[in-house]
Amino acid sequence: MKNLSKRDLLFIGLMLFSLFFGAGNLIFPPFMAQAAGEKTWIAMSAFFITAVGFPVLGVIAVAKSGGLTNLAKRVNPVFARIFTVLIYLSIGPGLGIPRAGSLPFEMAVAPYLPESMSIKISLFIYTFLFFTVAYWLSLSPNKLVDRMGKVLTPTLLLLIIVIVVGSFIKPLGEYGAATNGYEISPFFKGFLDGYLTMDTIAALNFGIVIALAIKSKGINDEKTIVSLSIRAGLIAGGLLSVIYALLAHLGAASGGKFGLTENGAQTLTNVTNYIFGKPGAVLLALIFTLACLTTSVGLITSCSQYFSTLTKKISYKNWVRILTVSSMLLANMGLTKILSISVPVLNAIYPIAIMLIVLSMLDFIFKEDHLIYSLTILFTGIVSIIDALGQVGIKIGFITKSITFLPLYNEGLAWIIPAITGIVIGLCIKFAKEFLKENKIFSEKISD
Repeated sequence: MKNLSKRDLLFIGLMLFSLFFGAGNLIFPPFMAQAAGEKTWIAMSAFFITAVGFPVLGVIAVAKSGGLTNLAKRVNPVFARIFTVLIYLSIGPGLGIPRAGSLPFEMAVAPYLPESMSIKISLFIYTFLFFTVAYWLSLSPNKLVDRMGKVLTPTLLLLIIVIVVGSFIKPLGEYGAATNGYEISPFFKGFLDGYLTMDTIAALNFGIVIALAIKSKGINDEKTIVSLSIRAGLIAGGLLSVIYALLAHLGAASGGKFGLTENGAQTLTNVTNYIFGKPGAVLLALIFTLACLTTSVGLITSCSQYFSTLTKKISYKNWVRILTVSSMLLANMGLTKILSISVPVLNAIYPIAIMLIVLSMLDFIFKEDHLIYSLTILFTGIVSIIDALGQVGIKIGFITKSITFLPLYNEGLAWIIPAITGIVIGLCIKFAKEFLKENKIFSEKISD
């Protein structure tokens, strides 16, 4: 039976890292750390759970279940179709891809444009070039390992390392004081900050890309594909942890030296300007563009692969064209509008995705029990969706008010107790059924 060499496995792991590591992953750790200051590593310990742990578990869950649809079907076939489509739309053309296209421009290009240049025209030109390259890379998914794992990802890592090394040669100084709520509950703040990377949701999509990359190396045995997907996920997760830790250090030191900024891009701009002067702007623009480009390619590829399975009338390549053009148009809405939509959508979907992954990891206990999956996702979804609607001003009277009494509501984690309740009720019913079934069999044997 054919297996991957360690070298090929490393490149697939690097490719998976690059799929995860977009501009959001670049800006959130330093932005969080500049506010967390001396509490940075408490916040980061929770950030690692939602921004690294669950994404890696998501890759494993999808690999073991044979795809997101199969995993979601354990809840309900109708839920599987709706949830899967919603995941692909939100992480893809509806939110994730346009955000990745507009973020590098607004964070690392627009601030340095001459006042005489139109921002709208410049954004259109930038996104046109950006998505042209993304389109070209996405047309050949079997070549992603060579193009991303061997070229783009090492280049991105090298550029980030240049900044980190520069910070040791020209130190920023001590960490600042914790502010913005991190002084009170750094752990819970860090946990929620991990949502913003969108990687747990993305992990449910990228499983299909990793499986395709492994198959392109001539491996078709399903057990081997699952095993290699898990190992690639661990490589990507380890690398993410290291990069996040380095970026958090830069952010915490930047907060102590320059104070708080409005976003993580400004934090990194302060760092690169201090270390490298004006050339730092070019370095940062390259890093942002590469990070967003690799993520966009992964999202376009995975979404196109999925949507092409829904209808035979539109091929994979046509889906690539549709998603690329639509994402470019949405990217020209501007980052502010995109982000205003992203936070409530993430708060609604993320808890459901997390619990689906948790249930999958504990399936050796649950044995794909439909009731346990259904109750857990139902209770989790009700709370997370009502909470998300309330955040955008849509309140449902006493129902919205009632969830404010749930434990951990103020920390943004009101869904946890309902999720656990769903598991407990489901298990109780499962064990009760098994007990009654065994007693019935026992009674029948006695009567015989």
